[in-house]
Amino acid sequence: MADQGTGERIASAALAILVEEGAQAVTMRRVAAAAGVTPMATYRHFPNRETLLRSVAEAGLAELAQDWGKHVEAADMNTRLESLLTDFLDFALGKPNLYTFLLTDRREAARRFPEDFRSGGSAAFNPVYEAVQDWMREGLLRPDDPLEVTLALTSPAQGLVQQYLAGRMALSEADFRALCRRTVERVLNGVKAP
Repeated sequence: MADQGTGERIASAALAILVEEGAQAVTMRRVAAAAGVTPMATYRHFPNRETLLRSVAEAGLAELAQDWGKHVEAADMNTRLESLLTDFLDFALGKPNLYTFLLTDRREAARRFPEDFRSGGSAAFNPVYEAVQDWMREGLLRPDDPLEVTLALTSPAQGLVQQYLAGRMALSEADFRALCRRTVERVLNGVKAP
């Protein structure tokens, strides 16, 4: 039981460092110091940095999946999409280092399109994918490949977030969020049923 607590403490310390400073700041020595354990104790629970970061990624994805998009499943299409976009932007702008690590950094165990996405392996993608499938069944969207339509709806927001986080958007956060909404709406208008 003590070992499980120590492992969780180490993983929590690593996640806190990652959220605050980014993945590059997560070192085994730094995590050990933050968790209040020796570096050797860290290696007993996580044999290397990659294993530790994989654990951190899983914890971050689990946290992300808990409530994402669940509070408006029965809402109309526009309200549901707005809520999903708000959840995404709250995460991306609220925890930019975790967002970057999970969605843009190269990682060995990262989810891969299309198989992992089709099988429900992406916490951020799943609620939008489910919504798109619902909207196609309801006749609100034209019949098409729901996986690729979801990709078409989500990719512009991800690209805009990357530009914003890189400092290439001279917009306030409120104006940036409005730009994301307008962009996603334009894409949605292109796939709506006639």
